[in-house]
Amino acid sequence: MSVIVLAYVAFIALGMPDGLLGIAWPTMRIDFGIPLDSLGMLLFASVTGYMTSSFLSGTLISRMGVGSLLTVSCLLTGSALVGYTLVPTWWMMVLLGVTAGLGAGAIDAGLNTYVATHFGEGLMQWLHASYGIGVTIGPVIMTTALTVFHSWRMGYRVVGGFQFFMALAFVFTLALWNAHENAPTEGDREKRLTEYKTPMGLTMRQPRVWLSVLLFFLYVGGEVSLGTWVFSLLTESRGISTQAAGLWAGSFWATFTIGRILAGLYAQRLGIHALVHGGLTLALLGAFLLWWHPFELANLLAVGLIGVAVAPIFPAMMSGTSQRVGAHFAANTIGMQMAATGLGAATIPSLVGVLARQFSLEVIPVCLVVVFAALLAAYRLASVKRPSQEVEHVAR
Repeated sequence: MSVIVLAYVAFIALGMPDGLLGIAWPTMRIDFGIPLDSLGMLLFASVTGYMTSSFLSGTLISRMGVGSLLTVSCLLTGSALVGYTLVPTWWMMVLLGVTAGLGAGAIDAGLNTYVATHFGEGLMQWLHASYGIGVTIGPVIMTTALTVFHSWRMGYRVVGGFQFFMALAFVFTLALWNAHENAPTEGDREKRLTEYKTPMGLTMRQPRVWLSVLLFFLYVGGEVSLGTWVFSLLTESRGISTQAAGLWAGSFWATFTIGRILAGLYAQRLGIHALVHGGLTLALLGAFLLWWHPFELANLLAVGLIGVAVAPIFPAMMSGTSQRVGAHFAANTIGMQMAATGLGAATIPSLVGVLARQFSLEVIPVCLVVVFAALLAAYRLASVKRPSQEVEHVAR
């Protein structure tokens, strides 16, 4: 039990840095004297590290063990976050973004693999809810740092210090992680998927695989875009105070966490398709409301609605991978989907930033409408029943 609790705390720590950047960015870019869309440089640097460590996580786990990998990853992440507050120039911070991404990617992929293998799908839902808790706490920490200490650096130092604390916790529990890795698993879902030794080349020739990958590219791009840019939209375009905007931006991650907890309770009753389709429909309505914003409180309602709507989508789509592409291609596709999340998290928010600089920050909700509409259309297409002969062909 102590291992799974520590895994949940680690995912809280993983989410905390993701909730800092959107709140810190307006002040941060002024300090460094850089334009609005320079955020894309940091996002791409981070995703480069993230995708690299995620891709290599299987090899790293087999060589180092989960406990040692998590220890090193938390040290990398903590060092990068504290380093953000010490470097004098922007390009140095961008380089540190690679280090932060390396640590975050290994933590994310390592814990997802570990929990899926040893605890099954039920506890996986709570793992992702823990991330939501962390990403909810992040804006609160950064808003407090800006309003009380008048410094975005203080927020990063607090979260960086927590990463060091987690590294120390992993050091003292290495024996527990090693013992649990050798224990029998509670379920065989992960084993069943990995029994299929389908060549990656064959997987990459399947149109359904790429459609499934597109779902994760669009979803994470939309989620990160709102989390990153809503604070700038509210403060710089709609005249809302820093403290109020910080709380409203944080409401996205708060309702996100609540929605994910509720989804974990009702997922089996509702079914994967109902969760995803209903969530995307509500998210699209929330994006339209944020675009329209007929009164000031509508901003808060829209952000909260999108948060609770998108919460169950990622875990549900991940669980439905084998239904979309077939069990033979599922293991390879899951890895490709994880890589697509990193690419979407960097590409789409960066593009939104470029458009916001060229036109107006009011383009942000318009972009969200486009992304969620495209995601809904792609999901409906991906949900079309697969021909039975496809599975029969690869089974031979």
